[in-house]
Amino acid sequence: MELDPNTAQIVSASLLRMHARSAFFTSLALFARFEVSFHIPTAATDGRTIFVNPNFFDTLTTAEQDAVLVHEVLHAALLHVPRRGGRDGRLWNIAADIVVNGMLVQENYDLPEGGLRNQQLEHLSVEEVYEKLLERQQHEQQPQPAQADLLDQSPADAQGDAAGTPSDLPGNANARKPALEKHWQQAHQQAKVVAESSMAGQAPAGMARELGSLLPSRLDWRSYLWRYMVHTPTDFQHFDRRFVGRGMYLETISGENLNVLLAVDTSGSIDRPAVDAFLSEVRGILRAYPHLRCDLYYADAELYGPHRLTPSSPLPPIQGGGGTDFRPFFARIPKYRPPWEPSVAIYLTDGYGEFPERAPRCPVLWVVTPGGLALNRFPFGQAVRLLPHAPQPR
Repeated sequence: MELDPNTAQIVSASLLRMHARSAFFTSLALFARFEVSFHIPTAATDGRTIFVNPNFFDTLTTAEQDAVLVHEVLHAALLHVPRRGGRDGRLWNIAADIVVNGMLVQENYDLPEGGLRNQQLEHLSVEEVYEKLLERQQHEQQPQPAQADLLDQSPADAQGDAAGTPSDLPGNANARKPALEKHWQQAHQQAKVVAESSMAGQAPAGMARELGSLLPSRLDWRSYLWRYMVHTPTDFQHFDRRFVGRGMYLETISGENLNVLLAVDTSGSIDRPAVDAFLSEVRGILRAYPHLRCDLYYADAELYGPHRLTPSSPLPPIQGGGGTDFRPFFARIPKYRPPWEPSVAIYLTDGYGEFPERAPRCPVLWVVTPGGLALNRFPFGQAVRLLPHAPQPR
């Protein structure tokens, strides 16, 4: 079932803390979907969706909540569910927990009480740990996981075929292995690029070992969009440094918002599929981050809006059809917010229009349609190409 508001806020805050310490792990987490389930005692994954029991989650410290979410994300990203094959499920779960917890300790995460450790084995792959445990099974009693968290099937109270679930993912994890592999291959590649570009949060050594068999996948515009939309005041290179002295942003998430100013070029040269694909992805981001405040503008030579965009709100009728002028949108930014509130500006366009003489103080992402202006001709901000791509699981 969908996250309730309290759990959604806890998960969002945890992801933001994760973003502050590890761009790599955060990028992987953006490829997972999070749901509430009362049919599992703690937390678990079916290979793509992360399920949490709010009754359990509320008993954890914030540091333990972070560790639990990263633990499940790594299980999913490392394909621990479909990789089991015909192996004993209990022993495989123990082996996977040992490997993942070893990574988390290496990255200074605080494991909840009962988290499995085996320092002699955690540097191996899950398959190797499983074989070692299998060899020892006849001679000594094996540790038991607190709860089995690798699920062959989604819990009975899961959403199932919710919005965004691709039709080519059958319920059984083994049957949908090819789709899961493709999904997490792309997640891993995009996480590497984002981590390298941020100069922080590199993948731990165990990730390279566990994912060594995955093939490379190209980076697309979505990773840039997600990265810009989840900027927070912890990204001090882009935001007013007065936030540094205000204490932990994440501990007061209910009182802080990130303003996303979204402009969609409606001059007639932007086709409707591009607009639909873009706004669909924006809605996905809004579902994942309840603290975001997104105002949508349509723009040609004039500006139409703002329209407050929520995960479930219908899109306002498209307005425009004239020439293209970017200046009205960027002239609105300084008037939109107090200077101490962080904002990002995102503009979907073909790039042919009048640019302002000065760049705004906030980060700017240009998402440029196929056949649009060369990316190196945008005078400020970062420009990425909007390329056609198969829908991604969410």
